[in-house]
Amino acid sequence: NLVGLEHKKKIKPHLLSGGEQQKLCIARAIANEPLILLTDEPTGNLDPYTSWEIMKLLFHINIRGTTIVMASHDKLMVDKAKKRVVRLERGRIIEDTQRGIY
Repeated sequence: NLVGLEHKKKIKPHLLSGGEQQKLCIARAIANEPLILLTDEPTGNLDPYTSWEIMKLLFHINIRGTTIVMASHDKLMVDKAKKRVVRLERGRIIEDTQRGIY
């Protein structure tokens, strides 16, 4: 099980923790094996440990062949990821760094 929620399959989503709910959303989004996964603040409102767990899950999905496009203000996670960073300002690209930081 890619997202690690097999043991919670009978639990209603509103009873899951914030991180588990985020993993559930990701599981639903990748069910049909999309070529691109758009994520908006996937680590928002999560503690640092859970945020990194979500990031590792996204890395794993990327390794399996899905392009991940992530919008985030989470500087710590962006810097730790060391992935391509495209910064936008007023709808325009102002920076594009391959192994960037925020």
